[in-house]
Amino acid sequence: MRIVADIGACEGYGMCEAMADDYFEIGDDDLVHITDENPPEGDRDHVHAAVQACPARALRLES
Repeated sequence: MRIVADIGACEGYGMCEAMADDYFEIGDDDLVHITDENPPEGDRDHVHAAVQACPARALRLES
């Protein structure tokens, strides 16, 4: 599993960071930065929930 961010779509809401701050961070530029793009399978549900919480739909998971 790999986390992919569409920086052009990111609006910096920070829902991803609030739900999974071990994988997402909103930087000083108010855009998402993925701190670990390849989370372990055991964190899949946790990361998936954070991706789905993005109001701008700027995140996705790839296999």
